[in-house]
Amino acid sequence: MKKPVFTGACTALVTPFLNGKVNYPMLEQLLKRQMDAGISAVVICGTTGESPTLSDSEKLELFHRAKTYAGNRCKIIAGTGSNCTEHALFLSQSAEKLGVDALLVVSPYYNKATAEGLMAHYSTIASAVHIPVIAYNVPSRTGVDIPVSVYQQLSQIPNMAGVKEASTDISKFAKIKAACPPSFCLWSGNDDMTVPVMALGGQGVISVVSNLFPEQVQAMARSALDGDFDTAADLQLTLLPLCNLLFCEVSPIPVKAALNLMGYDCGDCRLPLTPAKEQTVKALEKCLGLS
Repeated sequence: MKKPVFTGACTALVTPFLNGKVNYPMLEQLLKRQMDAGISAVVICGTTGESPTLSDSEKLELFHRAKTYAGNRCKIIAGTGSNCTEHALFLSQSAEKLGVDALLVVSPYYNKATAEGLMAHYSTIASAVHIPVIAYNVPSRTGVDIPVSVYQQLSQIPNMAGVKEASTDISKFAKIKAACPPSFCLWSGNDDMTVPVMALGGQGVISVVSNLFPEQVQAMARSALDGDFDTAADLQLTLLPLCNLLFCEVSPIPVKAALNLMGYDCGDCRLPLTPAKEQTVKALEKCLGLS
């Protein structure tokens, strides 16, 4: 059976900015913090990394620097999705050449592909690279919910590693596990659903919260993997207020504000995302014990 790209917690890392440019020294600080906490994988240039406002050259430089810095201490998963298959293919092949360990490919957004189109999109990309490809389903952002039938077909492609599922229908997670072989991994894309998803056979979470508390998110996921769902559930409930707060405004607005409060100067988000509202900052200060 294929070995999972990762199990447990993977951090969807923010992209730090300074004076409008990518802050590469801060990127290394963030990566070091994740690796020191035992996080085994990070996503670079995902949704939390503000991929829609990064240029191709910035993305490729981020992939290169992240992999060079992390080496073999941490898997680097490159966010290479696009609503244009040709563009996603270019980014995916370029990221592979830079040495990343896997790809996270969001489903095409805005143009709303059919099931046949989704299958063609993913199979085109997977057949053109030699590293694992993780599908990313986030219907609240893309306007399309990948059907279970597509996952069933994708699971037959050798290097389709699984899916980051960020829908909110818990029954869909069960249907995916029932329809696909065990080698097709299922990762939660919602921090507040990590333990329920893992109870259904999920391998872990691609997390926003772990930008702030990687040790706790990793402990929660590891407890679930070990079958200790009492401990995992306690940790899930402890983190729940923060999970909710980090999505009170469009992510990654709150998580970048929280990192800034914690002393990691990651800058603001790029437009069209704006700085966190005053009430959000105050709520974060209280939740983080900083006020």
